[in-house]
Amino acid sequence: MRHAFVDYVPDKVEPDTLYIALEYDTAVHLCACGCGNEVVTPLSPAKWAITYDGRSVSLYPSIGNWSYHCLSHYWIEKGQVRWARKWSKAEIDAVRRKDADEGQKLFEEKLEPISTDEGPNQPRQSSGFSYWLARLFGR
Repeated sequence: MRHAFVDYVPDKVEPDTLYIALEYDTAVHLCACGCGNEVVTPLSPAKWAITYDGRSVSLYPSIGNWSYHCLSHYWIEKGQVRWARKWSKAEIDAVRRKDADEGQKLFEEKLEPISTDEGPNQPRQSSGFSYWLARLFGR
């Protein structure tokens, strides 16, 4: 699989190409099984990471397309697709729960409490999605 560092992912994603938009922390490719589904992998400590050795790109961890009919599961290592064994529904569900838990923990670790001058009787939220929204929109 070749790679392309891009400013924007093209409207028509070509087969066997991993598009990497660093500004948007996103990598996109067509499913390696050939089903034609577009696979979007957000790059972050809680999701996927890329390594670039000057010639090829690796994407970790594996890509499990368990929301697609093909249920494909593979790694992209140094530009090569390496297939994984087929996982059971129980294994998939367990990994999804673990990923969600780890993502939430990482998210909460990155948050800092909001300091307010409104006194001790004002409620403060120190973590979670609504806290993040409040921080994002300045409320």
